[in-house]
Amino acid sequence: MELAEAVKTQALQLGFAAVGITTAEPLESVHIDRFLRWLEEGGADGLEYMKQHTEKRFAPAQLLQGAQSVICVAAHYKPAEIPISPGCAQIARFVLYEDYHRFLKERLRKLACFIESRLPKGTFWRYKICVDSVPLAERALAARAGLGFIGKNHMLIHPVLGCQLLLGELITTLPLPPDRPAAADGCGSCTRCIEACPAAALRPDGLFQTNRCISFLTQYAHDAAQLQTGRWLFGCDECLLACPYEQKSPPCRTSPPGFTPERAALRPADILQWDSNDFERFFKNSCVERIGLKKLQQNAAACLKFSDKPTGNTR
Repeated sequence: MELAEAVKTQALQLGFAAVGITTAEPLESVHIDRFLRWLEEGGADGLEYMKQHTEKRFAPAQLLQGAQSVICVAAHYKPAEIPISPGCAQIARFVLYEDYHRFLKERLRKLACFIESRLPKGTFWRYKICVDSVPLAERALAARAGLGFIGKNHMLIHPVLGCQLLLGELITTLPLPPDRPAAADGCGSCTRCIEACPAAALRPDGLFQTNRCISFLTQYAHDAAQLQTGRWLFGCDECLLACPYEQKSPPCRTSPPGFTPERAALRPADILQWDSNDFERFFKNSCVERIGLKKLQQNAAACLKFSDKPTGNTR
């Protein structure tokens, strides 16, 4: 079996739902131009790391000398329907699992070990594992690798799996045949995600107003006056759930580790009474662990204050 096909088969066996290969050549200028415009309009305010390493972000070969290929993978995390009781806070569905940085990196390391086992003895090659925290335009790369298209909600949308996807990359010096890019625009005239955003963070002209986004506010805003988040305790899935592709997609076949549905049944008033032990019991090894108890309680207070008020979408 050709190495590229063997790699794809192994990636699926490791629990990834989709895999594709692209070159390590710089990304197309349309992605760079959109990103620079977003920076100029203050889109990265509050996300200082997004203002750094702009050249590397769109050129995988700058992250690994001699890179020739990028293996792009996606883990599907859509759970079966989870009923939410009245009075409970809403939480982004990816938070129902273990921190994705950990298990995606572990799976990519196993994929790299598999590649090593398939190479002739003595073959010199190098690789770099990338998961979110590395400055890389991973959605654009995944689209070029054929995993889907970038929708108006700014998420990668797989035509079958929808947009509840976690992305990772293995940049390598191995020359692997690239897959065909996905269609550039699968949204057509649909604007359901724009209409569904409760904070009007998705602009009709295609730009994203980060400082209005509820997901951003629940993770990075430290001024309580900014937190008009409705019932969202951490993250926000409104623009994902409104997508027709997402509504037609099946639940994930291979669930990411650490599934904890109890996180979807938390009441904001109870969280305000938590101590550090309560916080660790519910959110240890999750993405929420990073923001800490104090920030989570600030979010819980906002949930109680603004759950019955509009969050700012004036369209």
